[in-house]
Formats: sequence, C-alpha cells, structure tokens
Amino acid sequence: MRSATTEAELESFQKALLDSLERVSACLVGLTAQQLNWRPPAPEANSLYVLASHIMGNIEENVLAFASGLPSNRDRPAEFVAQGEAADALIQRTGELAARVQEAVGRLSLADLDIMRTHPRFGQITAREVLMVPVRHAAEHIGQMELTRDLAKAAGAS
Repeated sequence: MRSATTEAELESFQKALLDSLERVSACLVGLTAQQLNWRPPAPEANSLYVLASHIMGNIEENVLAFASGLPSNRDRPAEFVAQGEAADALIQRTGELAARVQEAVGRLSLADLDIMRTHPRFGQITAREVLMVPVRHAAEHIGQMELTRDLAKAAGAS
C-alpha cells in the first residue's frame, strides 16, 4: 500500500518525466530534416535528433529497466549517431514512452524505491536515486535542445 508521502513523491517523479517528454516533443514540432539533423559548429555538439533519442533512451533505461525492472533494449552508442527525415516518429515515440513511464511509475511502491540497484555508470544506488537520474539528465539536455533548435533555425538549416 502506498502512503500519501510515497504517492506525492512518485507523482513528482512522474510529472517531471512526463513534462520532460512533452518539452522534447515541443522542440521537434515543425522542424525539417535538415534542422533535426543539424549540429552546432562546436566539437562534439549534437543534433536535435540525437538529443531527443538520447533523452528517451536514458528515460527508458533508468525508469523502465532499472527502477521498474522491465526489459530494455537501449543501444546508447546508436543514440549519438541517430538521424531521421522527419520529427513525426520521434514525437510519436515521446508519447508512447510517456504512457509507459506513467504505467511503470504508477506500479512502484515505497519498498520499491528503497531497493538497491546496480547501475552501469553509478554503481549501487536506490531505485529512488535511479529515478532522479533521468529527471536531472533530461533537464540538462532539453536546455541544449532548445538552444540547438534556435541555432538551427537562425543558421538557416531548412
């Protein structure tokens, strides 16, 4: 049984993740293939397509696999070379992922949050800490997406 405190905590995680996915989707609406795949002229800068793919991969891995115990087929290296001709598939994927996140987080309990998990990059952390990873990570990269979108439009990538 979930307490009011647990319910509020889980709702906060869920809201932050769903808001992040909504912002990712909003960054992609109406962009051309050239804008989606444009990279700022800086070493190791990423395109909007890469950033969106990476944010969603991180959410899938951390929320669905590590926190919720569901299978994950994440291919992290592939996220950094991802390209596409249209935003539609990415936008659809954000919606599908939002539904999966809502369902997965909705099944978690206080006991689940305190379970230790072995994370490939962070070692031993609780499921609660695992949920913080994509919340923080998405916030960082969405800022990059918003700036990259504005730069792509200003650069005339159309």
